[in-house]
Amino acid sequence: MSTPRTAAVVGAGLAGTTAALGLVDAGFTVTLYSDRDRDALRNDVPATGTAVYFGKSREADARIIEDLYADGPHSTGMSTRLHTGEGDTRADVLEFDPDFRYVAQGVDVRLRADDRLGRFLDRGGRFEVRAVDPDALDAIAADHDLTLVATGKGGLSTLFPVDTERNVYSEPQRRLLLVTLQGLGHGADTFGYRSAAGGAHNLFNLHTDFGEAWLGPYLHKDAGATWSFLGFAKPGSPWEERFAAVTDVRSARQTVVDFYRDYFPHDAPEIQQLQVIESDPHSWLKGAVTPTVRRAVGTTSSGHVVAAIGDTAIAFDPLAGQGAQNTAVQVAALVDAARAHDGEFNADWLTEQFEKHWHTRGHAAAEVTRLFLGDPKYAVHAELLFPAATVSEPVAAALFGFLSEPDTLIGIDTREDVLAFIAAKAGEPAEDVLARFAPSTGFTASPAAARA
Repeated sequence: MSTPRTAAVVGAGLAGTTAALGLVDAGFTVTLYSDRDRDALRNDVPATGTAVYFGKSREADARIIEDLYADGPHSTGMSTRLHTGEGDTRADVLEFDPDFRYVAQGVDVRLRADDRLGRFLDRGGRFEVRAVDPDALDAIAADHDLTLVATGKGGLSTLFPVDTERNVYSEPQRRLLLVTLQGLGHGADTFGYRSAAGGAHNLFNLHTDFGEAWLGPYLHKDAGATWSFLGFAKPGSPWEERFAAVTDVRSARQTVVDFYRDYFPHDAPEIQQLQVIESDPHSWLKGAVTPTVRRAVGTTSSGHVVAAIGDTAIAFDPLAGQGAQNTAVQVAALVDAARAHDGEFNADWLTEQFEKHWHTRGHAAAEVTRLFLGDPKYAVHAELLFPAATVSEPVAAALFGFLSEPDTLIGIDTREDVLAFIAAKAGEPAEDVLARFAPSTGFTASPAAARA
C-alpha cells in the first residue's frame, strides 16, 4: 500500500478551504494553516467580496463540493441602467434587462469557506492555527509534497513576482464599498418597476463619469436571504470621497441610502427600506484592488517550490465578478491534475498547470474585467454593445454571458468583430440592430418615488 501524498495549504479563505477539501478527497494527507481559528474566520472578519458564481463557475465548484445553498436567493438576470450628470443635469441614457440564460449565486464567502472547512475536518484534514511567515513556509514546504499559498493579495504574495508581461494596471481602477443589508424580499414585487423578474434580477446602475453600483440577491452567513451592495468609484469622482468616509456598518448603510437618493432617485425608496444586519458588525468593507497577475510558482529561502492560487496568483478588480469564479475554476482544475499526477510536484509541473489555467480562464477573465472597467482597449465594444443590448435582448444576454464564460470574449477585437458578434446573437445585421437604438426618455421609478 502506497504512502499517501502530503499537501499543505496556507490560508483558510475561499481558495484555501476549497483546495484543502479537494485534495483530501483526492487522497492527500492535508494540513491547512491559518492565522485565525474557525470561529474568528467566520465571525470576526468581513467578507472579502460578494463571491458571486455566474453560471459555468458553479459547475467547476461542484467538482469540489455539492451545492449547499440551493434554497438561497439566486439571480437570473441584470437590470442595467446607464446614467450621466448629477443634480439638475442628471439624465437617463439607456437601459436593458436581460435574463442571463444561466443562474448566478451570491453567497457570503465566510459561509462558503466555513462549510468547506467543516467538511475538510470531517474527512480527516488537519487544521493548524498559527501565523505563517516566509521562514515558516520554508519549513512547511520542506515537509510536504505539494504546498499551495492562498493568503490573498497581501501576506506571502511577495514570493510570487509580478508578471510584467501580463500585468496591465499599476494602480486601482476603482475605490470600493461593500455592504450587506436586509429588509427587502426577492419576489416579483421587489424592484418590479425595473424588471418583470423583480428581486431575481440584480440592479446594475452605471454612471458615465463616476463609476458603477451593483445590488444583488445574497445569502448572508447569519441573516440568510439579504441584498449585497457593491459600489465602484472611479478615482477622483465624488463617489470616492463618499465611500472613503464610511467608518462602520451604520455609516455604510447611510452612505448607500444617500448615494441612491442623490444619483439614482428612481430606486431610492426601495433602498431606504434596507437595514443593517445587527448581528454582524463586519458586514461591510471598503478599499481598492490593483489588478495584478503574478508568476504563480515561487521558491522559499531553501529552494522549496510553492504555488499560488486564488487572489494570490491573480487579483481582479471585482467589477466583473471574476475573482471568486477564477478561484473555483483554478482550484478544481489543479485538484483534478494533482489527483492524476504520479510524479513530483516540481516547478515545471506547477508552472504547466498555471499556464493551462491562464490560457483557458485567467487571461479571459482579466480581459472581461477590462471590458467592464471601460478600458480604452474595449472602447469600441462599449460603443456598440450597450446600444445594441438596449434593443436586442439576446445581445444583452450575451454581454453578461461574458461573466460566466469569459473565453467567449477572446478574439472579438476589432469593430468588425464586434459587429459580427452582435449580428450572430441578434440574428439580423448589426446595422439594423443599432439603427433602432434611441436614448431613453426617462426610466420608470419606484411607485413610492412617484408618490413622493
